[in-house]
Amino acid sequence: MSRKRRERKPPRIEKQESSYDRARNELFSAIRQCGVIGAHEEDQAEWMIETIEFLGQRYPDLTQTEREQLHAIGIRFCQPVIPHGTQAITASLEDANAA
Repeated sequence: MSRKRRERKPPRIEKQESSYDRARNELFSAIRQCGVIGAHEEDQAEWMIETIEFLGQRYPDLTQTEREQLHAIGIRFCQPVIPHGTQAITASLEDANAA
């Protein structure tokens, strides 16, 4: 009986995370831990400005564009996926009654 040879896989090259990736991950972690998701929009905006400023100091090689992108995705991350509140309920009831 002959043995089948197993082909060796080339060693996996680990891609080093960029400063932007690390800052983004840190931002998402901070959003989850700080409870900013349930805060008012004004408080979220103020918190986000301060946090992006902090991340800019922590990761000085971030460009202005990258900081703006972090701000935009951070604000988006804080928004609920499904809108809640009376407006959403009213609209859905009106749609249901129209049918």
